[in-house]
Amino acid sequence: MNGAIAVVGIGADGWDGLPETSRRVLGAAEVLIGAPRQLDLLPGEACPGERITWPSPLRPAVPGLLAAHQGRTIAVLASGDPSFYGIGRTLAETAGADRLRVHPHPSSVSYACARLGWPLESTETLSLVARPLAALSAALHPGRRLLVLGEGPGTPARVAALLRDTGWGGTRIRVLEQLGGEHERLLDATAADWPHERTDALHVLALDCVRDPGTLRLGAVPGLPDEAYEHDGQLTKRYVRAATLAALAPAPGELLWDIGGGSGSIGVEWMRTHRSCRAITVEKSPERAARIARNADTLGVPGLRVVTGPAPAALTGLPTPDAVFIGGGLTVPGLLDACWDALPAGGRLVANTVTLESEALLADRYRRHGGELIRLAVASAVPVGGFTGWRQAMPVTQWSVTKPGERA
Repeated sequence: MNGAIAVVGIGADGWDGLPETSRRVLGAAEVLIGAPRQLDLLPGEACPGERITWPSPLRPAVPGLLAAHQGRTIAVLASGDPSFYGIGRTLAETAGADRLRVHPHPSSVSYACARLGWPLESTETLSLVARPLAALSAALHPGRRLLVLGEGPGTPARVAALLRDTGWGGTRIRVLEQLGGEHERLLDATAADWPHERTDALHVLALDCVRDPGTLRLGAVPGLPDEAYEHDGQLTKRYVRAATLAALAPAPGELLWDIGGGSGSIGVEWMRTHRSCRAITVEKSPERAARIARNADTLGVPGLRVVTGPAPAALTGLPTPDAVFIGGGLTVPGLLDACWDALPAGGRLVANTVTLESEALLADRYRRHGGELIRLAVASAVPVGGFTGWRQAMPVTQWSVTKPGERA
């Protein structure tokens, strides 16, 4: 599959909105590949090449489709900027970035910011195309402006329902349809009063986030209120959780194993630190595993993977972690060794316990591997008769360590 592949961005304004360079590329192509809507925007007399629509599913079909037209000049059509949530990424990963010659068009996000007067560099963008709606929840903060790429005509109504159901009904929603085209239109209402069941399929949502009175405030750093979680008592409490995430030190793109998930709080808040962070929670109780999945959806990280089964057996076959947290089961034979062995050089391990037996194990590993061994103690002010006193929670012993060596 040698030869360059032209990737041409096109907007709702179609052929008239293309620069001369993009027109020449499309006019010279022997094969034109795109969605039916995109191909219909090209005039036949100016673009006589063979027209092929993408099959579904698209990604696995790319190598074979390109191979079938080897030796011919190929141009692929994309909506707006091909490298912004577009086909450009798929082509780069499957065909190789060095083969691509990308001709971008203004993205829908650039158009939306231009219409709204929002600064592009400080406006967060999320895509709901082939992604769970629940992922939006993690981005909701009072006063925050968000642009959301919709998947189809029903997306704005689904977003409005999510906002109403989660305490963000006062959020202003603007739907910008057919941006840059002759049928451009703006729809404007709050989530609580959203009247449109369907909109144009080609749209961007602009959200001005407003939290309803009484809705629990969730910050952007680890240590969410305990009330944010559905739990049965098996929950790493807020202040210990914040200290635990600080020791785990998540970085973009990294993978966490959360062993003994309980309510899933460590995995959830690991993933909330950055959109690209990933986590696998291992929990032997099916009831708790289901609860973890619900918490992940509610708190905006539906991509949290839940493995139901006992560790260490359930760890077999899991992808290599960048960090491991052990919140339960430390005394299970072989668990600590399995987690240590799974870590690559430079990987981190953090383990918490409240029992003397598990504490003895951590003290032994601290002597053997080093790291940091600390005790976390939290006391809360409570009424004592007509006065106020301190109630001490059970102290938590925490061992954190980085595996020696350099990463490959």
